[in-house]
Amino acid sequence: MSQIRGGGLILLAKCDSVAGKTVNIGSNYEISIRDIIDRIKSIMKSDITVKIDAQRIRPEKSEVNRLWCDNSYIKILTGFTPNVMIDDGLKKTIEWFTNPNNLKRYKEGLYVV
Repeated sequence: MSQIRGGGLILLAKCDSVAGKTVNIGSNYEISIRDIIDRIKSIMKSDITVKIDAQRIRPEKSEVNRLWCDNSYIKILTGFTPNVMIDDGLKKTIEWFTNPNNLKRYKEGLYVV
């Protein structure tokens, strides 16, 4: 199947064999929150200091130590592979959030899944 903008979800919606299945859509590599923060700081040319809330740190014997999206199933079902690199995606996201017109529509206090 061909690559299209936003393609993973669209291709899944058109896939008859996906009903009732769990499919991960991600990059198939892991990145730490610290690395994401550092990348955002670099892109935005920011010197902010990140405060760590000890209550939000995952407990040492937590059930999850690492989060890694295995995207092999979506590729099998649809042929989709992600084609936006992390820095490009962050730049687009930052651009969206720094546009005052977009922020007027953004509902920061609403948690939507």
